[in-house]
Amino acid sequence: MIHFNVPPVYGTEEEKIHEVIELRKICGDGEFTKRCNHWIETDTGCAKALLTTSCTHALEMAALLCQIQPGDEVILPSYTFVSTANAFVLRGAKLVFVDIRPDTMNIDENLIEAAITDKTKAIAVVHYAGVSCEMDKIISLAKKYHLFVVEDAAQGVMSSYKGKALGAIGDFGCFSFHETKNYSMGEGGALLIHDGKYADIAEIIREKGTNRSQFWRGKVDKYRWVDIGSSYLPSELNAAYLFAQLENAEKIFNDRMESWNHYYSGLKDLAAEEKISLPVIPENCTHNAHMFYIKVKDIEERSRLISYLKDKDIETVFHYIPLHTAPAGLKFGRFHGDDRYTTKESERLLRLPMYYRLKGEDIEAVVGGIKDFFAEN
Repeated sequence: MIHFNVPPVYGTEEEKIHEVIELRKICGDGEFTKRCNHWIETDTGCAKALLTTSCTHALEMAALLCQIQPGDEVILPSYTFVSTANAFVLRGAKLVFVDIRPDTMNIDENLIEAAITDKTKAIAVVHYAGVSCEMDKIISLAKKYHLFVVEDAAQGVMSSYKGKALGAIGDFGCFSFHETKNYSMGEGGALLIHDGKYADIAEIIREKGTNRSQFWRGKVDKYRWVDIGSSYLPSELNAAYLFAQLENAEKIFNDRMESWNHYYSGLKDLAAEEKISLPVIPENCTHNAHMFYIKVKDIEERSRLISYLKDKDIETVFHYIPLHTAPAGLKFGRFHGDDRYTTKESERLLRLPMYYRLKGEDIEAVVGGIKDFFAEN
């Protein structure tokens, strides 16, 4: 069986976890959490990084930092995971979905301005497959209309746009370290803060609404409940597992990129014959080989291909069902403009097995299976 995903294990995770146990410090904000935060700050150039229990929680923190209130509107793509939307719905916001670009599956930057109203508070962008949205245009619009930009960079660790790390371009960025991501702690994430003026309040939100972090640094003489917040600190055991991978991030990156290029090379003939479409990486973007997907003719052909590959013991999956078509999406949001691409392109997309240490012969088997399908059909 060629599995769709195998969680990354570099090989030094157990050693790091034993170090945590020996230190007798397994709750949040210990030495390994600090190392992970520092790694993210150094790699991305953000002013402050805070490890969280999930990307979902990082997004919730971002919504709190944007001071989203009931009645505010947030513009976002419909083609995304529910966490992007839930973070703002929990604060009472109305979602305004905008169509995507068919090349990158990212929000169409040219459709955002028409969706802005006097109630718009933020633009939430999603860097699909670790490929950046057109951030210059989006940041320009945000400045023009005084809006926050939240980057859902769950899939974007070690990707960049014009040399700038994803997650560190907008006001707030959110990483995921779920087991399906390039670097994992099982469940986990991080909040990236562009402007250091938000660092103190972010720490308060993350520490259940208390100024505990400032207390431990000696900035206040006692810690108290000072604002709203929740418990967004991951265990040191999870942080240690993650750090084993972050300190070897380049090796994991190179391994995944080799697999991505192997797929691309193997499938480009089918793309030239217009039987499938391959991922598009815009000129100004550096991706991280988070995902390899193909697009087929339609949902019927995709279903047949999934079944065909399954019979060959190859796991492949489709991805998001557009949020604006879901019951909660209809309840909490609206689609601005025409759905030209969101639904159509989402029904064509098929994700192939992709993970650290994916074997070359397995990639060949997947490529061969896809070629066999089209030869027989």
